[in-house]
Amino acid sequence: MSTPLTNHQVRLAKRPEGTATRENWKFTTEPVGEPAEGGVLVKTLSLSLDPAMRGWLNDAKSYIPPVGIDEVMRAGGVGRVIASKNPQFAVGDTVYGTLGVQEYILIPEDQIKRNGLVKIDLRVGTITQWLNVLGMPGMTGYFGLMDVGMPKPGETVVVSGAAGAVGQTVGQLARIKGCRVVGIAGGQAKCDWVVRELGFDACIDYKAGAAAVREGLKTHCPKGVDIYFDNVGGEILDMVLARLARKARIIICGAISQYNNANSMPSAGPKNYLSLLVNRARMEGIVVFDYADRYHIAIAEMAGYLKDGRMKSKEDIVKGLDTFPESLNKLFAGENFGKLVLQVAED
Repeated sequence: MSTPLTNHQVRLAKRPEGTATRENWKFTTEPVGEPAEGGVLVKTLSLSLDPAMRGWLNDAKSYIPPVGIDEVMRAGGVGRVIASKNPQFAVGDTVYGTLGVQEYILIPEDQIKRNGLVKIDLRVGTITQWLNVLGMPGMTGYFGLMDVGMPKPGETVVVSGAAGAVGQTVGQLARIKGCRVVGIAGGQAKCDWVVRELGFDACIDYKAGAAAVREGLKTHCPKGVDIYFDNVGGEILDMVLARLARKARIIICGAISQYNNANSMPSAGPKNYLSLLVNRARMEGIVVFDYADRYHIAIAEMAGYLKDGRMKSKEDIVKGLDTFPESLNKLFAGENFGKLVLQVAED
């Protein structure tokens, strides 16, 4: 590199109590170094903003260690290799991996696998599609539905957060597999979109009143719910539990309604869990990293659906590293429409 580069980063300053605010973050700069033998230097183009990021801020045991104080915030993203001393990566390659909320990342050879750095082909999908249907949300939806849900043609699938990143993949995939699909989303515009654009059979607007979800499930799932893909937890999970069909499967993917609870207030568990007993049903969690060795199978299948038009990929793009604190919170206010992506640099 002819001129020295400066890296702008977002680091965790202190752990949030409830909703994270700008005061929980600090913005730092540091010079960008050259890669050592076997390493690569990547320029961040776009980052994935996901509900799980809020959970990573809590100092609690989970499927992945929490982000440490003063550490660069963890985030998956797409970038461009701008310097390489590794034969597997050439300058100009487009890559996906854990890049962090920063403009550049220097990845030594022994961290490349840990960061999940892989080359991606922009002929298969756009940068934002690689963060959506072809990325972590798509993989979560695919393996959650197919491996845990095990859908059969004619079954009724309900998915909450239907207009979000994971939900849109789950609903479209369930339709392709021959299921009847009912979404739950916030606002008439999102409900109209998942029905008209994504092909859901129906969508329930949870913002339409206290009884909207309960009545909507009665109307649209008269024979009960065979598969419920849960992205929200809380009261909606309880309402679906009350409508289960015999041998139903519930995929626990997330609980966005609970993530901003104060640390002193635990997540609300399901009150209607005995429905699992009565209906001989099963509830199982999904963590996408468990399926990493099979991502290529899901990517190949869903890239085909994108190409032939059977699947669509909607992204909500926000710009600028400095907007990160407010942009992340859009997820918890239901303000995003589609997969939330933070564009760090123009391609």
